[in-house]
Amino acid sequence: MKKQIIFTCIALLLIGHLAHAQGTFTLQSTNTGGQATNIHVFDGFGCKGKNESPQLSWKNAPAGTQSFAITMYDPDAPTGSGWWHWVVFDLPANTHTLPANAGNPALKLAPDGSIQSSTDFGKTGYGGPCPPKGHGVHQYIITVYALKTKKLGLDKKASPAMVGYYLNANLLQKASLVMYYQR
Repeated sequence: MKKQIIFTCIALLLIGHLAHAQGTFTLQSTNTGGQATNIHVFDGFGCKGKNESPQLSWKNAPAGTQSFAITMYDPDAPTGSGWWHWVVFDLPANTHTLPANAGNPALKLAPDGSIQSSTDFGKTGYGGPCPPKGHGVHQYIITVYALKTKKLGLDKKASPAMVGYYLNANLLQKASLVMYYQR
């Protein structure tokens, strides 16, 4: 009888945990898994990658989500303030995936109306990992933001800091994944 009660308690805890986890706002990718590859690496500054943004998909956005934004940030860059590699916002609420290389504005793979703003590379769109040689492993934090507004009211000239301010002011929830790279 005691074993049956313990088993029942464990089963209920597992079911509760799984039910909660299934409802968690989650970001994932089919073409990156923790390590940036040559596909994602920047082409410039001594790096010779393909500079393609990863495929991304997300699920279980919170109720009230009116738009999404995505950023990619390297907190390990030796700048004193990190390095913003990608900033895209005003993604419609019905968007739940971006194909690989959507960070190239010329290809128009991101949804109509979305805005890819300025990065620390001084241009719009995705700029892949390219840490200084011998600087060690860098983290590249890719984050999707569920927002309570349809539009941030910014344009492609907005700095990453300004976009970040508006993202945090309109945030419902966020989900992240991390890839690493060194050279």
